Parts: sequence; structure tokens; C-alpha cells
Amino acid sequence: MKTKAIQFWDWLRTSFWFVPTLATILAIGLSFMMTHLDGRIGDDWPQTWWIYGGQPEGGRILLSTIAGSMITVAGVVFSITIVVLSLASSQFGPRLLRNFMRDPGNQIVLGTFVGTFIYCLLVLRTVTGDGEEGFVPHLSITFGIVLAIFSLGVLIYFIHHISASIQASTIISTVGEELDEAIDGVFPEELGEETPESRQRGKADIPKEFEAEAVSICASEIGYLQAIDNEKLMRLARQKNLLLRLVQRPGDYISWGHVLVRAWPRERVDETVSGQIHAAFILGRERTLTQDVKFGIQQLVETAVRAVSPGINDPFTATTCIDRLGASLSRLAERTIPSPYRYDDENHLRIIADPVTFVEVAEDAFEDIRQYGSSSIAVTLRLLESLAVIGTHIHREEDRAALLRHAEQVKTEAKEKLTMSWYRSEIDARYAAVLRALTRQREAA
Repeated sequence: MKTKAIQFWDWLRTSFWFVPTLATILAIGLSFMMTHLDGRIGDDWPQTWWIYGGQPEGGRILLSTIAGSMITVAGVVFSITIVVLSLASSQFGPRLLRNFMRDPGNQIVLGTFVGTFIYCLLVLRTVTGDGEEGFVPHLSITFGIVLAIFSLGVLIYFIHHISASIQASTIISTVGEELDEAIDGVFPEELGEETPESRQRGKADIPKEFEAEAVSICASEIGYLQAIDNEKLMRLARQKNLLLRLVQRPGDYISWGHVLVRAWPRERVDETVSGQIHAAFILGRERTLTQDVKFGIQQLVETAVRAVSPGINDPFTATTCIDRLGASLSRLAERTIPSPYRYDDENHLRIIADPVTFVEVAEDAFEDIRQYGSSSIAVTLRLLESLAVIGTHIHREEDRAALLRHAEQVKTEAKEKLTMSWYRSEIDARYAAVLRALTRQREAA
């Protein structure tokens, strides 16, 4: 249930309508509250400079002007936002649109203008009469003026915010921060830590008849696997005394008939249990960072690859992406990989789920950038420098071997395309730095 709530909240955050809807509801409530307060007090307000003291006609003109201005500015803000989304999609890739849409600054700006418009429109309907006769909600109109002044400040903020948000460094930093949050959420996982002892014990606890007798539970819908409710699966496996092997991982594309889970023993898996297992797999039209660390990696890789393409030829953006990838992978290298064998409170094996490893993440991070950026000396040198930095955080031997393999491939492919002697000597120097970092870290361990 917690996983679904997190996924639902993530869906709300990436919508342009959620915050403006909240602002509209708040504006409606404020309009009724303020006009009710004006109705109870009447014309007994003290004559001060900060409270509106005009006649009904002036109040109507003032509220109409504010309302008309707000809806016009809201339309302009929306148009600018759409233009920025189009530029971001063409420059950095369509997968980064999600980051722009979930930006709370843009949503609050739209909500402020829409809320002010609704408030003034609802207060306007309470202004009655003409001349000195009629009802004028002095306090409500005054509050509308305050909202208009506040909206002007929000407009100035929006101009600055939207200008800063389309800068490459800002986009890369935002994606990197979300990637780090995903790493913190997935590594290490609460359901256990990977050790040689736990791996051997987990293998021994798997029944011999599991592979032959386990029933396959297949997907009944299509989409990207955004998240898995592990708590629900653990609770179900404990209640029904089941052993579940998860075949798919968050980030995989699921089609009809794809096996989601292998469950044993098969006689305890009826339609009800199968439906409950299906409900633990959250599918959607796009990938998210809720449990999918590799998606954040691929967002940065896409930005880097686009930057080194012949049409853009921007190695500086690519090197910025490499720096951010290096920081995130250094963070990941320090984390303990979760155990694939997950036990319940009574120490019974219930779930088998292969975790994402550092080796896989490093493959996604460096493979494409190395291939497309091997003809750029700036990208090549920064790749080797980043590998050297990551090497100072490596603790597992398989991770060290993967990092060394990437460094060798970077050196080999770059030397095939960069023939100048100075380029080659610099590549050799950076490669030697990677070897020294890995050697020092092995000796320290």
C-alpha cells in the first residue's frame, strides 16, 4: 500500500493540474470566508488607507481588471511553459520532460494566477448596487489587491526560474539529485544485505522441486513496470505459505503473457492469490525513478549522447553529465547490494528477487557515452577521470573488474580515432590514474 501511495504521489507531482486545482479550491474557500466576514461587519470598517473604501462601481472595475489581468498572464505563462518544454525535448531529450513537469515552481506560478482569477471572479458577484447604495465587500476587495501584488512578484520569480531551469547545468543537477534519492531508497534495501553466507544459505533454502513445479503468473496488461509492492508480496507469501521468484524488475517493459512471478507450491495459488500478486505490480506508460535507478542513469546518458552528436557538438554538456554520473556511481559503489533472498519474520525464505548491481549500472552509464564520444578528446579524458574517482570508492572485486574493463575500452576506442601523439599520451596518463586508484583501493581493502 505504501508503494502505491508513493507512486500515486509521484504521478500527482508530474501533473500541471494538481497544484492549480488546489489553488482554485483554496481561492473558492477564501472568497466565501472573506465575503462572509464582510457581510457580518458591514460598513463599520475604520477609514484607513490600506482598506478599500470605494463605491460599488469602483469595486467592480477593480476586481474585473485584476481578474482579466490574471487570466491573461496565466495564459502567457502556460504558453511560455509549453515553449520551454518543446525546447527541452528537442535539446535534451523527451524523457526529461517529466522533470520539467514535476517542477513545483512552475506549478505554483500557474496555481497563483488561476487562484487569484477565481477569487476575484467570485468576490465580484457579491458587489451589488450603485452609488452609495449597495454592498461593497471592502475587506475582500483589499485582499484581492494583495493577491494581485503577490502575483506580480510571482511573475518576476517565474521569469527568473524558467530562465534558470533550461540551463544545461541546472537540468543535469536536478536529474542527478533525483538519481541520488533513488539510490538512497533502493540501496541497501531493508529486506536484507548480500553476503557470501546469505547467498549460500538462500540457494540451499530453495526447494529442489521449485523449478519443475512452480506456477507462472503472467501479466494481463502492458506497460513499464514502475514499482513492485514488496511489502504486499511478503505479506501474501507469509499468509499463503508461498515462495515467490520475481522474474521482472522495475524498468522492464511488460507485455501480455510475460511472466511476472513464479510461485510455489502451485496448489496454493488460485485466482484470488493470482489477482493479489498482479495488484502488487504497478505498471504505467513511462518509467519512473521510484525503484528504477537505471532510468536516472539513462536520462543523464541521453543528455550526454545528444550533446556529442554532430548536430549539437557540445562536449561541455557531455562532460558535465559525466561528472554527475561519476558522483552518483561513487555513491552507489559505497552501498551494500541487497540480497536476492528475502526472509520473513520467522526466518522462512519467501521472495527471490535479483537486485540491480553496480556492474549493470556502470554498463548503462558508460557504454553509450564511450561509443559516441570516443572521437572527442574532452569526453574521453573526462570519462577516464571519472572512472578514477569512482575507483577510490570500489569495495567489491567484481565492481573493480567492471571498472577496469570500461577504462580499457575507453582507452582502446579513443586511440583508434585520436591519432595525435599528445592525445594518446594524455589518454595513457589518465588510464594510469585509473589503475593507481583501483590498486590503492584494493590494497586498502
